[in-house]
Amino acid sequence: MRSSDGKTRDLVTSMAGAGWDYALTRHPYFEIERAKGPHYCVYNRRLMACCFDDHSTEDGYWLLRQKAAVLNTGEYCLQFEGPDAEKLLDLLFTKDIKKVRVGRCAYGLACYEDGGLLVDGILLRLAADKFWYAQADGDFYSWARAHTIGLDVVISDPDVFVSQIQGPAALNILEAASDHGLPEQFTYFAAANVAFGGQQVTITRTGYTNELGWEFYTEPHHDATALWAHLHAAGKPYGMDIFGLDAMNIRRIEAGILNAGSDFDATTTPYDVGLGRFVDETKGDFIGKSALAFASRETRLYGIKCLGGEPLISASVRVDGKSIGHVTAGAMSPYLEYGIGYALLDHSQFGSGTPVTVGCRDGSEQKAELVELPFYDKSARIPRGELVDIPVRPVG
Repeated sequence: MRSSDGKTRDLVTSMAGAGWDYALTRHPYFEIERAKGPHYCVYNRRLMACCFDDHSTEDGYWLLRQKAAVLNTGEYCLQFEGPDAEKLLDLLFTKDIKKVRVGRCAYGLACYEDGGLLVDGILLRLAADKFWYAQADGDFYSWARAHTIGLDVVISDPDVFVSQIQGPAALNILEAASDHGLPEQFTYFAAANVAFGGQQVTITRTGYTNELGWEFYTEPHHDATALWAHLHAAGKPYGMDIFGLDAMNIRRIEAGILNAGSDFDATTTPYDVGLGRFVDETKGDFIGKSALAFASRETRLYGIKCLGGEPLISASVRVDGKSIGHVTAGAMSPYLEYGIGYALLDHSQFGSGTPVTVGCRDGSEQKAELVELPFYDKSARIPRGELVDIPVRPVG
């Protein structure tokens, strides 16, 4: 069974000496995290902190919901540059890339020829002929390069590391940190270049939490130590601190945000997992378009509401004792005060409101219900800045 079986898991820790860590990369803020007692997973061959010894997962969750939390991610950036960069990306992604303006971001979803999902991520258009793609964990570089034959485009690794600052105080921190205040027209999914303590940094109005927030991109020419010191000073009055994936995982499930490789993979189409809205069916040709034209539009991924426990990853989801699917993500929500998760169904005959039985992390079988995603803020008004929602932490 996978290490997420509810009993054990395999995380990376640091120890003295040389050895077989050649393929692993530390992010620029590794030494800053070291004092917090980090435990890492490997993501895109990069180390990304799941949890820290200096605070609990629940404390990290409430930091995100009430103040501001920083995650130094393992997202891997690829650079696409040249006259045919747009043409290549329009072939690789389901979205019409021609519509993405300079200074804007797009959700980049890539499929195989049969319509199965390969990877997702955030695409930044930095210039007419230059893009960055901050991808989720997955083998996208070789796939993209294999489709460059006959095209005038260079794919390279800009050695960029993505960090995100998320939470209700995020924009206050950005305003305090920026040498010239908030950038103009920094709306949802915008990209900008700002000065932090004299260093020019690319930022985007994006994140993986559905909280108000933004991300910053640390490049090789940056003085990372000075950059973090500057951002930390700006965030300290607002209670900003570093947290890990375990805490963010709760919020992303609440928000209906999917994880590549677990919530979707090569066996699922965008429609299967509720991502059909990101397929521009009327655009020109793209990889997977022919297959998707004949694919079912029915969704097979639903939320799980479980009052009696935390849904266990890989556990069976049953109706009348018969398995109808399995759990792809699970957590206890401190805000909703019940177990939440995702169920990927074998068929689309069941839907929201269906009573089910689900295996839970404590080994029990609990009654649950399939629900539409997300669990709340269905119009994503919080990250757009249209809704201020700072919940109160329950006592006890």
